[in-house]
Amino acid sequence: MRIGVLKTGRPPRPAIATHGTYPAMFMRLLGAEAHDWRVYAVDEGHLPGAPEDCDAYIITGSAAGVYDDEPWIAGLLDFLRGARGQAKLVGICFGHQAMAQAFGGRVIKSPKGWGIGAHDYRILAREPWMDGSDALRLPASHQDQVVEVPPGAEITVGSEFTPIAGLVWRDHPSISFQPHPEFEPAYARALIESRRGKVYDPSEADRAVDSYASADDRARVAGWIGRFLAG
Repeated sequence: MRIGVLKTGRPPRPAIATHGTYPAMFMRLLGAEAHDWRVYAVDEGHLPGAPEDCDAYIITGSAAGVYDDEPWIAGLLDFLRGARGQAKLVGICFGHQAMAQAFGGRVIKSPKGWGIGAHDYRILAREPWMDGSDALRLPASHQDQVVEVPPGAEITVGSEFTPIAGLVWRDHPSISFQPHPEFEPAYARALIESRRGKVYDPSEADRAVDSYASADDRARVAGWIGRFLAG
């Protein structure tokens, strides 16, 4: 399968040497040798020539907000609308928000503040590509949230902090998640430490780092995404 990764951000520079870029994280998650991977630096103004260039696209996380007045964000939203029904779409974090915004939902900077660390979610709508468990634990790193579901979409995953944490579109093959299955715990900790005292206060950072002592469901969600793409 030809999978295009629409890169919309990058990790902190010191972390890249150890943990790689966001496209590299998705390749590790889903299998670097399993697909024909193509990377498009959307945040640098590079988009695919046409939606048909790939069978599926993964939209990565970003430090930007989908409501920011950046030309590349407007270009990404236009591309997603054009790709709807032409290729499978998988959005993660910023990608989840970008898909919601592009398809008629609404995203805001949440008054709840930052969600960081490993979060627990509930399965609200079971899809054929999911497994049987009703609970889900994944890394989170976001302040923005989807607050209105786009027409034609249904919530699949949610929590008290993030009620709209996963979406599925039934009129075209697209799924999205707010949390980060591609974040290995070591990188998630490094990201928190890079923002300690700047973005997060120390006690908030401590709680988030401590949350990664428990097992997560990254491998399960990698299976979900793989089955969605294969199906």
